[in-house]
Amino acid sequence: MSALSTHRAPQLTLTGQVPSSVDVLVVGVASSNDKDVVVGVPADLEKGWAKKLPGDLTDLVADLGGSSKANDAVVLPKGLLGQSVVAVGVGPVEVTPNALREAVGVAVRKAAGLAKDADVKVAVSLDATDPELLAAIAEGALQGAYTFTKVSGADAPTRVTEVAVVSAAKGRDVNRTVEESVNLSAAVNLARDWINAPANLLYPEVFANEARDQFKGIKNVTVEVLDDKTLAREGYGGLSAVGGGSSRGPRLVRVEYKPRGAKQTLALVGKGITFDSGGLNIKPSEGMYTMKCDMSGAAAVLAATKVIAQLGLNVHVITYAAMAENLPSDTAYRPSDVLSMYGGTTVENVNTDAEGRLVMADALARTKGDAADLVVDVATLTGACIVALGNRIAGLMASDDETADRILDAAEVAGEQFWQLPIPDQLRATLDSKVADLKSGGPRWGGALTAAAFLQRFVAEGQSWAHLDIAGPAWNEESAWGHVSTGGTGFAVSTLVALAAGMEG
Repeated sequence: MSALSTHRAPQLTLTGQVPSSVDVLVVGVASSNDKDVVVGVPADLEKGWAKKLPGDLTDLVADLGGSSKANDAVVLPKGLLGQSVVAVGVGPVEVTPNALREAVGVAVRKAAGLAKDADVKVAVSLDATDPELLAAIAEGALQGAYTFTKVSGADAPTRVTEVAVVSAAKGRDVNRTVEESVNLSAAVNLARDWINAPANLLYPEVFANEARDQFKGIKNVTVEVLDDKTLAREGYGGLSAVGGGSSRGPRLVRVEYKPRGAKQTLALVGKGITFDSGGLNIKPSEGMYTMKCDMSGAAAVLAATKVIAQLGLNVHVITYAAMAENLPSDTAYRPSDVLSMYGGTTVENVNTDAEGRLVMADALARTKGDAADLVVDVATLTGACIVALGNRIAGLMASDDETADRILDAAEVAGEQFWQLPIPDQLRATLDSKVADLKSGGPRWGGALTAAAFLQRFVAEGQSWAHLDIAGPAWNEESAWGHVSTGGTGFAVSTLVALAAGMEG
């Protein structure tokens, strides 16, 4: 658990029958042969309900507005059934892991809403026995139950404290798969805690310390933190410039997980701007309010690395989190400044509100010494990507299609959405500078693509590399949906873990 949140995850258990102590039972509604059917009702309860109901249970669900439509959820009358029941739509009866992940998230949140003065215990019964489906149920429950407890002197609100996943499945493999999902969900929720933390409580020094604390006691992991003085001395010009306007200096966190016998090396780089005012090119007030989330990339790579190490995946992972606070002051960097980045490349700064690519460039340049098989960077980098893809889909730009396909395959396993975008040669040419090796930006149109072209200049030639622009899905200003919370979402954590799992060997 992060020291910056009082969020406590429910205790999750796998059981063969509904515990007598549960407050809310979750069952499913699936479509089969163009008809809706209720699934997951335990046999003993089904017999008792049949005696109480005047008609069919499916008809009751329909009368209340429920259906098999994905994520439809209705509460069945407690007075009629003798207990609180949530019926949630899961789509076709040949259900997918992502459909279950989202449906269970909705249902658990619905169950939490039934709480009045006491915490809630929930059982989820959906007739699932396949380990992959049970893992998705666990993830949906634990991520759907997430709430960031506000900073307050008042008592914490009621919450879901226990989740029992009801299944006839047994065996070591099933238990291990579910336990892996518990660890993965804890990592997603850790990233959410960091992202949701107020910027006056989570600034570079604190974030770096938090990261160091999270890896204490984990086998085969070493953590290095470079402070502002070290960064300046060793030539990290992007981090030094962006963080120079704040009294809270920048940090670069390097985490290395090196299990014995690993044959593949994955380097991860995350943008960690703990607050982005825009610097001297200051943002309008409405664009600044949510900028505590501009460190979502760093949160994702650090949280993913933690769970990769906890699971003992046999892949060498080297992670960089580039942390800075971008503020205007008499020591802030300026448009037209020329910065000397790590490794010696000089950059003519175009706009101080394009700061993320500068700190990322330093960290990407550092990966050249790691001999990685794959480098992946993750950043809330451009508003242009949100304009192109909306709030739920992240942009993916890569060195080649084979690398892009590896990310897309991992994202499919994780249930996260990415869309591949190009890096056109004509946009690369717009980065030419008359006073430095290159400029930090180009024309307004295609801004997400130009930003990727800039970042690639700091990756080793011939390096397999992917850039994930998560500016849209990293933060959810709307209502919670599926297993996705409001505020920080922890997006990309699951994809990175799936990617690492695919590189084991």
